[in-house]
Amino acid sequence: MITPGATAGLPTVPCRICRGPVTEFLNLGQHPLSDAFRHPEDDSEEFYYRLAVGQCADCTMTQLMEEVPRERMFHESYPYHSSGSAVMRAHFTSLAQHLLRTELTGPDPFVVELGCNDGVMLRTVHAAGVRHLGFEPSGGVAAIATSQGIRVRTDFFEEATATAVRESHGPADVIYAANTICHIPYLDSVLRGVHTLLAERGIFVFEDPYLGDILDRTAFDQIYDEHFYYFTARSVHALAHRAGLELVDVQRLPVHGGELRYTLARPGRRPVSPAVAQLLAEEEHRGLAEPATLHRFAANVARTKENLLALLHDLRAQGHTVVGYGATAKSATVTNFCGLSTDLVAYICDTTPAKQGRLSPGAHLPVRPVSAFAEYYPDYALLFAWNHAEEIMAKEQDFHAAGGRWIHYVPEVRLR
Repeated sequence: MITPGATAGLPTVPCRICRGPVTEFLNLGQHPLSDAFRHPEDDSEEFYYRLAVGQCADCTMTQLMEEVPRERMFHESYPYHSSGSAVMRAHFTSLAQHLLRTELTGPDPFVVELGCNDGVMLRTVHAAGVRHLGFEPSGGVAAIATSQGIRVRTDFFEEATATAVRESHGPADVIYAANTICHIPYLDSVLRGVHTLLAERGIFVFEDPYLGDILDRTAFDQIYDEHFYYFTARSVHALAHRAGLELVDVQRLPVHGGELRYTLARPGRRPVSPAVAQLLAEEEHRGLAEPATLHRFAANVARTKENLLALLHDLRAQGHTVVGYGATAKSATVTNFCGLSTDLVAYICDTTPAKQGRLSPGAHLPVRPVSAFAEYYPDYALLFAWNHAEEIMAKEQDFHAAGGRWIHYVPEVRLR
């Protein structure tokens, strides 16, 4: 862990965007793959990597110090389903309807989604009869989308595959990605693919976790293997320029604990929204590219770990029961960084059938269905899925009525 002001001798790696020096500011230690839920009888060796994050001194792109091979993360058994949350279903439906009203209005519009998952956004596009194609390398969730009539290419999006799509389908009026672009270390090839596939007046729209919100909320669990980049308007502005594109709009989103929606276009083809300059100025004022800001975040992370462990040990000493709620990818960061075991957190409940009956990555906490939570309410529930807090609490009012309390750790450790 970095202490404020300490910079000399810190690890550096070349930036994946501009090859400038990326200096580490937070080291969370050795971690397993965040979605590698194991069968209880599986005694094979787990894959571990060093989970550390740094920022480029030249282009300010914040990124992981070590890349995990994409095939280890996105595969046939990938367990995350985008449609699992009612809030996110509504979010993607609204976004699709907006694109249909404003961008997909020509005689034969075409939209491409990168990382379409189970097709939750493209369902609305498909229902409107608009030409579409989803890229999804994880075969299991891709099959769900295909079963609903959505056209899916089970492949990674990059320059070669984009060229093939352009030749067979023509240019795309909209290229869209949600919680996908930050997953891809090889963005140079992706952006060359966008440049190849995008229509002259087309737009590339993507939304991902926002570094400003992560720092503000000490949301360190947003840092895990799948999230390689942590974007700001400044770093995306530089990224777009290097790719021959232009950042023309930014929009704050309340989902997933704070995200930003970026809109890129070919230079001069679209007016640049005043929101871009406003956010660039705000980020400069907040010092999002200042080492002192990043080191302060690292110190806050250490404090959160200390306070959470103190609370859990105190509850155990008093004989209280604690379970986790939401076997999210984020939970792997918390459980492994804090060294949580079953004597502190008995199990994690989750709605995803593919995770139930398995053990969480690294910490090996049992994952049970939400029905187990209601069968014998614990005294306390550690809310790993904090980005869906209101939705969960509305569903679990009986837990609160029975005297149960929620443990939060973002933005600070507290009981609710």
